[in-house]
Amino acid sequence: MSESLTYAGAGVDVHKANALVESIKKIAKQTNRPGVMGSIGGFGGLFSPNLSSMEKPVLVSSTDGVGTKLNIAFQMGKHDTVGIDLVGMCVNDIAVQGAEPLFFLDYISMGHLDTGIAKAIIEGVAEGCRQARCALIGGETAEMPGMYGPGEYDLAGFAVGAVDDHKIVDGSEIHVGHKIVGIASTGLHSNGFSLVRKICFEKMRLTVESHVPEFGKTLGEELLTPTRIYSDLMQGMLKSIKVDGFAHITGGGLDENIIRVIPNACKAVLKKDSWEIPPVFSWLKEAGNVADAEMMRTFNNGIGLAVVVPEEYAQALLDMLEAMNVNAWLIGEIDTREDGAPQVEWV
Repeated sequence: MSESLTYAGAGVDVHKANALVESIKKIAKQTNRPGVMGSIGGFGGLFSPNLSSMEKPVLVSSTDGVGTKLNIAFQMGKHDTVGIDLVGMCVNDIAVQGAEPLFFLDYISMGHLDTGIAKAIIEGVAEGCRQARCALIGGETAEMPGMYGPGEYDLAGFAVGAVDDHKIVDGSEIHVGHKIVGIASTGLHSNGFSLVRKICFEKMRLTVESHVPEFGKTLGEELLTPTRIYSDLMQGMLKSIKVDGFAHITGGGLDENIIRVIPNACKAVLKKDSWEIPPVFSWLKEAGNVADAEMMRTFNNGIGLAVVVPEEYAQALLDMLEAMNVNAWLIGEIDTREDGAPQVEWV
């Protein structure tokens, strides 16, 4: 008689996954906010939002991943920060439209379920949710033998928020004379890592343990610095400042992201050297002999969020951010765009 085959024998341990879910419940509970119903483990996450303060509520959603930054986590054996990146990449994208984040779901896929790694990832997701003031209400941990190498995995996230229809920040009121304030990033965030890895590991022959004097830490520590989550900061701005446009500066840099929120008849005039560029970007530029245009197209270069406000609100915004110990600079303004001309001009 032939051997009886089992799912576990094929590489999927359902009992281990069920045990992980029990530990996740405790982690997720720490992110609870008003509206959360039940707990992790059901077929779907339940959330009952109180939108009575909104005249016409609009749900805003976003999904994203962490990209090849995960490779740094694999090399470091450190998995408790990429979950923060995951939340940041999703939540920042809904917050720029004026939405208050409500809840978050994650998806983790690995070849063989390592409960220690999975728990560390989810602890990072929970920390990101706490920073964003949203609830982790569900997710999926998939065990997929043969799809990933030992210790490797992939992540995806999904965020939902809400905003009153007449308070959506869509850039429609931006016009000539508006000012652009740039808010500091924490470093690379989660973009450009394919180029980063090529420079660091192929060209410079470094390892994640290599100490880089310019960073004052190891290469791996610098590269794993989590994405800054701006959603709570944005909600605060909207309560006291007239903001007509937000741009989350991700892949494509300032050039390609700021044009997503300004009218076609306008252009953004950005001032070179108007903000402090973190050492990691200067180091990468020199080490990789990367052209200025490529740097600006690939990385955030120290600006993780751009805020477009009427001229009369610019100084008030800068003063507010300074009082909150948030580094920010006046980096440009809005001007008239001639037909066919680029929407971004550097001066």
